[in-house]
Amino acid sequence: MGDKLDAKKAGLALAIVAGIAYIACAILVAVAPLGTVNVLGALFHGIDISEIATTPTLGRTFLGLIEIFVLGYILGWLFGVIYNKIK
Repeated sequence: MGDKLDAKKAGLALAIVAGIAYIACAILVAVAPLGTVNVLGALFHGIDISEIATTPTLGRTFLGLIEIFVLGYILGWLFGVIYNKIK
């Protein structure tokens, strides 16, 4: 039973990783918006996201960072809790 995962630390770790990925994506969108939309479109299995893509504002980008951080924390914490239950 010594192999328990600290759910709060798992949540924080995932929140940080998700935040870094989000910032990297935001930088790519700012530097090369068309190329980023084309590359990310491949992740959506052929859905043309260029039709719904918008130009992000700094405020919306910051709000998205907060959202992804909170969601990452919740999912990481939930992972830790479930891991400890099945361990």
